[in-house]
Amino acid sequence: MAQRVARYEKDRDFPAEPGTSRLSPHLHFGEISPRQILHAARKHGKMADAFVRQLGWREFAHHLLHHFPRTPHRPLRGEFEAFPWARDRQRLKAWQKGLTGYPIVDAGMRELWTTGWMHNRVRMIAASFLVKDLLIPWQDGAAWFRDTLVDGDLANNTFGWQWSAGCGADAAPYFRIFNPVLQGRKFDPGGKYVRRWIPELAALPDRWLHEPFEAPSGTLQQAGIKLGETYPKPIVNHDEARDRALEAYAFTRNRSARL
Repeated sequence: MAQRVARYEKDRDFPAEPGTSRLSPHLHFGEISPRQILHAARKHGKMADAFVRQLGWREFAHHLLHHFPRTPHRPLRGEFEAFPWARDRQRLKAWQKGLTGYPIVDAGMRELWTTGWMHNRVRMIAASFLVKDLLIPWQDGAAWFRDTLVDGDLANNTFGWQWSAGCGADAAPYFRIFNPVLQGRKFDPGGKYVRRWIPELAALPDRWLHEPFEAPSGTLQQAGIKLGETYPKPIVNHDEARDRALEAYAFTRNRSARL
């Protein structure tokens, strides 16, 4: 246990590693309390600081929900009421089913549907993709997570989605838009996580695993992959989607400044 606590800060971002506590469902259902966890963590001294910070964020989320009960449906930052979200049911469904064409996103969404749980780093990547690459309202993503997560805590779910959308407390800055290819390479470098949840890509070399749409045709053929048939082509171009998101956020900020 001491070794896992010591490695928590480093390992918790890698979805193929057993680096997280997996306590969130038990917290959600009241099987264990935050005080019990804090008491146990403090026995490990400063080694547990990174873990205790995450526990603190959880309690902060509950504090926000108590004082701002509208936030499960409305943004904490009022200027985001006018954000130009897109209403695209087809793309939302592709995201829900893990068929976006971006392996790290799809792996996370398939893990969620299969197990009722998703690694926290991948939750952030999947959320960023929905609200910034697809410009689909964060409320749609929050509703899906609440419906499918075994640890679907209202306070934490709301806080996380508003953080990703940039409209909550201490939220991610508007220009922080995760690149799903780079995120996959950084946090699943050996592809163990993607290969587990997307077996149709298992034979693809590491170099192309997180962007099969850029792989040479011969490499795809050798791996038994037909883009658009056995695995989808990307539903958006990330670079173009990033530009659209920045334009939408600039519109929102400029409109707020004029009011």
